[in-house]
Amino acid sequence: MIKKVITVTLILAFALFAAGCGATEQAEGQNTEQAISESETQGETTEMKLFIGEEKVTVDWENNDAVAALSEEVQKQTITIDMSMYDDFEQVGELGMSLPADDEQITTKAGDIMLYAGNNIVIFYGSNSWSYTPLGKITDKSPEEMAEFLGQGDVTITINQE
Repeated sequence: MIKKVITVTLILAFALFAAGCGATEQAEGQNTEQAISESETQGETTEMKLFIGEEKVTVDWENNDAVAALSEEVQKQTITIDMSMYDDFEQVGELGMSLPADDEQITTKAGDIMLYAGNNIVIFYGSNSWSYTPLGKITDKSPEEMAEFLGQGDVTITINQE
C-alpha cells in the first residue's frame, strides 16, 4: 500500500513538473516568436538608407504606418526626390505617392523628416510649427550642420535599402 502511495505521488509530482516545464517552454517560445516578429518589423524600417546628394545620413525612423508604407515601397524600388528650399528652414519634395498620414501639430527642429499632405517629404534645417506626420530624424548632424548642409540650395534625396 505504501509502495502504491509513493508511486502515485511520484507520478503526480512528475506530471506537475512536466506540465510546468511545458508551460515555460511554450512561454519562452512565444517570447522568441514575439521578439523575431518585432525585429522583423523594426528591421523593415531600419534597413532604409537616406542619402542627401551623395552623402548617407543616419536616420532614426519612426515606427508608424507611414514609415511602414514607405519601407514597403523602398523594398520594390529606390526612391529619388528632387527637393526645393522653402522659407529658409526646410527642403520639400513630392514623394510621387501617398502614404498613410496621421498628422499632428508639431514644432519641428533641424533634422526632422516629416510627411506633409500625405505625399510630400519635408526635411528641416530650421524650425516650423504645422501639422505633419513624423517619419524620422537625422541623428548624425547638429542643427548648424543641417543648416549648412540643406540651406545652400536645392538637393536631391535618395531612399533605398543596402
